[in-house]
Amino acid sequence: MTGAPRDKAAQALTEEEAAAELEALAGEIAAHDRAYYQDDAPVITDAAYDALRRRNETIEARFPHLKRDDSPSARVGAPAAGGFAKVTHGRPMLSLANAFDEADVRDFVDGVRRFLKELRDDPDLPLEFVAEPKIDGLSVSLRYEGGRFVQGATRGDGTVGEDVTTNLRTLKDVPDTIFGNDVPAVVEVRGEVYMTRPDFAALNARQAEAGGKVFANPRNAAAGSLRQLDSTITAARPLRFFAYAWGEVSAPFGNTYWGVLHLLRGWDFEINPLARLCRDVDHCLRFYRDTEAMRARLPYDIDGVVYKVNRLDWQERLGQVSRAPRWAVAHKFPAEQAQTVLHRITVQVGRTGALTPVAELEPVTVGGVVVSRATLHNEDEIARKDVREGDTVVVQRAGDVIPQVVSVVLDRRQPDSRPFVFPDLCPECDSLAVREEGEAARRCTGGLVCPAQAVERLKHFVSRDAFDIEGLGGKHVEAFRRDGLIGTPADIFRLADHAQGIREREGWGDKSVDNLLAAVEAKRSIGLDRFIYALGIRQVGQATARLLARQYGSLPAWRRAMTEAADPDSDAYRDLVNIDGVGPSVAADLIAFFAEDHNLGVLDDLDGQLTVADYAAPTAADSPVTGKTVVFTGTLETLTRNEAKARAEALGAKVAGSVSSKTDYVVVGADAGSKARKAADLGVKTLSEQEWLELIG
Repeated sequence: MTGAPRDKAAQALTEEEAAAELEALAGEIAAHDRAYYQDDAPVITDAAYDALRRRNETIEARFPHLKRDDSPSARVGAPAAGGFAKVTHGRPMLSLANAFDEADVRDFVDGVRRFLKELRDDPDLPLEFVAEPKIDGLSVSLRYEGGRFVQGATRGDGTVGEDVTTNLRTLKDVPDTIFGNDVPAVVEVRGEVYMTRPDFAALNARQAEAGGKVFANPRNAAAGSLRQLDSTITAARPLRFFAYAWGEVSAPFGNTYWGVLHLLRGWDFEINPLARLCRDVDHCLRFYRDTEAMRARLPYDIDGVVYKVNRLDWQERLGQVSRAPRWAVAHKFPAEQAQTVLHRITVQVGRTGALTPVAELEPVTVGGVVVSRATLHNEDEIARKDVREGDTVVVQRAGDVIPQVVSVVLDRRQPDSRPFVFPDLCPECDSLAVREEGEAARRCTGGLVCPAQAVERLKHFVSRDAFDIEGLGGKHVEAFRRDGLIGTPADIFRLADHAQGIREREGWGDKSVDNLLAAVEAKRSIGLDRFIYALGIRQVGQATARLLARQYGSLPAWRRAMTEAADPDSDAYRDLVNIDGVGPSVAADLIAFFAEDHNLGVLDDLDGQLTVADYAAPTAADSPVTGKTVVFTGTLETLTRNEAKARAEALGAKVAGSVSSKTDYVVVGADAGSKARKAADLGVKTLSEQEWLELIG
């Protein structure tokens, strides 16, 4: 893991520190997503996981131009695992933003009021919420057509889930048919599959007696029970279902969220009986305190409370940002700390060469999860906390960073302890490790000469969000590189030349080799956005790669533009930094990547092995602004700036921060200034707010 000082407030981070930490968080959270959503075996608590995401979102809010394309804030869950057919959700199954204290909740409510103009202009206009306990279970979607249950799916990564229809039919809380004149022709009912604590205890007792798997907690038991290939096993498990949302619907069926909940109950779905209609934020917070007080007495696990804007027309206008809706937030319960012994400090080398110290701990249970390792972030944090090998330390899995060493228990320090000396040589290749001015991380200067960096880049190249080559995991990449089978990304597509040698390796057989080679062949064609992300360019995650692909359209156009952008006075450079979400820092890393002959050689080599498909942006039906570049300037009368931008992007437009000759429309509000004048000088079409609203319908 690479990282910056996570105890350090986001406002105090330098840009380099922020970029390094966002990179570390992206990888860390992705690993936890796979453990939770695919393996049903999380290695950290929900509070710990939430804290990681919160830290990521806080840094992104401070440095929006550093947001990575693989940012956790743009991702929900993890890709669907093998063994089940895949289901593409008609509408994405979103996750929720988190609040950890009353101030966060009030900030959320203030944000809703700022976004919707009528609420911003009239502080007395009522803003109601529905508050519900946040069930700790497995999210699913149930599709009904003509009132009959036809398909059920897990959330998966929010876009594609697993088809578990047969298993869901075994749940008594899932009606096979729903009745009534108010049932739409098509409706997806969404909710949570869970297991009560008494049922969980009884199941584990039966499992132990039969010599079967004993589950760690009710959530794992529910997820493992639902995702059985044999539905008779699911049928024998005591699973329950609470309905609390909907996805695709053929026609509107309510005006308020509270009304729809009662409609779902009329269709014979179970809704949480503790749900309450709250007239304001203070009412919401009282509900939270009451729910927290009764938490231990509830028959099922909850990890917080969810607040949702009650009016559905406001929900629609608020829309979503990345993976989460703007109209809802999860107010989480606090987590725990524990003490343990730090045996030694090891230093890992990441894909970009950053050296990250890791605390190797005496295993300790924190919040029901066994912790044996924790990040120490960087040398400054070790010095600031004076962390030493042999110390007794406080480990926390909540707050700003999880897992983290919070502090040292000084009165238990051994008399012969010595301060930790951070290495100035790479532990993997002995190259000089330097710390650039303004950076928190010390970095190996070995580049691809460093085996750790080289292998981490190859792992990134084949990872799920990049080329996603099934059967070529991290251990295989390490072994193949160590033995000379692969050295560069393009070598992966020449593995067929080593087929016989691979068959002779321990653990490989004819079928596994054939499957691997077939998986490699299947990835010879890839979309431009995934290709850009797979290259592992610093600060270029999934979101940024998608922005670049959308802006330039094809691999040749992108390569040409990045080369031309090396001239800071060029139109190519101005176009690059004008992309909303890129900026000078990311541009510098892109330009630096294309300035290295080695990287150009890698691109040329890959070009001979692959077909990189031009980017096809998602289109909004009947949208006259799809693909157009729009700039907003001045004060808008009927929309807030954020709502205007969100609506434009939802219709397929690109929103830019400044006007250029490539701008299609400049929407001019009151008191418009230099942008309107520049549009006139360049001959760019300007629209009043009313003309813009008429254009987009």
